[in-house]
Amino acid sequence: MSPPRPPKLRIYFSDYFDVDPAVLRAYGAFNVSLINDLPLFVDPFLLFHSGRPEYSQLHQDILQYLRFLRDKSEQGTLSAGSLQAWFMFPEVRQTWLGFSRLGNAGSGLGPKFARGLYRSLNTLFTDFGEEPISKSSHLEKLCLIDDGVGRDNISDFTTNLIKSYLLEYTQAFARTHVAESSRRVVMVPKVSFNYATETWQSAAFEVPFLGTDYVILTPRDLLTKDETWINRQDLLNDFHDIVASVPDAQLRAQLNNYFASQLPPREPKKGPSAGDRRSAVGAVIQAFPSFLDHYIRYKEDNGDRAETVSRQHVGESEDRYVLNVLQLVQQLQNETSFYETHGTTLDEARQRVMFLKDVIENKDGYRIFFVGNGKPIRRETDLHILFRLTWFATASDVNREVNNGRGPVDFKVSRGAADMSLVEFKLASNSKLEVNLAHQVEIYQRANNTTQSLKVIVYFSYEEREKVEKILKRLNYEHDPNVVLIDARPDNKPSGSKAR
Repeated sequence: MSPPRPPKLRIYFSDYFDVDPAVLRAYGAFNVSLINDLPLFVDPFLLFHSGRPEYSQLHQDILQYLRFLRDKSEQGTLSAGSLQAWFMFPEVRQTWLGFSRLGNAGSGLGPKFARGLYRSLNTLFTDFGEEPISKSSHLEKLCLIDDGVGRDNISDFTTNLIKSYLLEYTQAFARTHVAESSRRVVMVPKVSFNYATETWQSAAFEVPFLGTDYVILTPRDLLTKDETWINRQDLLNDFHDIVASVPDAQLRAQLNNYFASQLPPREPKKGPSAGDRRSAVGAVIQAFPSFLDHYIRYKEDNGDRAETVSRQHVGESEDRYVLNVLQLVQQLQNETSFYETHGTTLDEARQRVMFLKDVIENKDGYRIFFVGNGKPIRRETDLHILFRLTWFATASDVNREVNNGRGPVDFKVSRGAADMSLVEFKLASNSKLEVNLAHQVEIYQRANNTTQSLKVIVYFSYEEREKVEKILKRLNYEHDPNVVLIDARPDNKPSGSKAR
């Protein structure tokens, strides 16, 4: 009897729609995963700084809509219906980008964002469109002041306002490269705004269709990772460079002097703490509101760097979430029984973890955790995304960050209520590793009515291994079969010729 055939590889857009990845790349689109959102997002600054006329027009369209919202805000208190119609938008989940931890279901722009934008348009954006310092208006200014507005809000808002362009971009590609049987004409709501009737209108597009929903492609040159180019962290970190860029010598002196006056006394050798600096910069912004405009002008003047950073982030993401994952999945298909596991969900989860451990430790699979700079991942969210992408073929329901009231568990693998297991992944570098190992998974087990769980810890150095072993000894987990260590060190692996 011949062995069972491995499952067909279906993780990315190119897999599901039988498109050559090189064709997709030549078109300029990112090859998204259709299993799990990838942590990339649209940065509106890339529209502003681009030399492409269609991108510049999109930026102008965004500003036109913001001016409309500002004018409505200045007329007085808006009704709940108006806030919902004009200020609130769903996440455009069909792009498969953003910050969802499982699948592509994000939260969108709800009442909190709507109220924050409404409030800011009455204060922060009073000179919107007529800024005396910066070259243009920028929506990202909102996240410099309002802690409740972050990069995901800015990206979701931008994506909604350029949705018509993205749909047309996807339609043009699909009509040429996607089989007719895999396309469908869909009516998409909130595509264009009619300023005469002050209403959002729907439109029909012929786009790739999978399961119960359509898919939207996004140009690579609009994407970035981690932060928008205009962001609060750079405002804090680059304070002195920003001040140095201010052309008014008197204002420069006032900014530096006021900043220094807000720092508490400290020992000379220690200097101000990061928290002290954040507080001092916040005080400067309150006392000198124009500092925000100087910061934005500073970022505009260094806009070429934004494009460089964007290309770097997109390239690294492609390496980490696409190319490395593909190589790992192919190894798992060819060299293990990863995709043929049976038994209970705990059996399946343990077998998959052990196969993954073997490939990472003995067959160069550790490379999945590294990108061009040679540094390993340092965020557990990346670890979770990479692991989820390898589970593209399973009879079990694999849910990511299920929250049953006591906090989100990394993975719940289930086949109905009678058979479910939890898998918690941790990086050895996590400063709260011991506390989490001691309490977290047991709490999740009680919340999910199961006693089946695995704890998987990935380490990247000998020092991290020693740290983990000491923690496990203190917790009496040294010989626990449900605690699995994965050695992802790059400096102790056999050569390629021996790792077969």
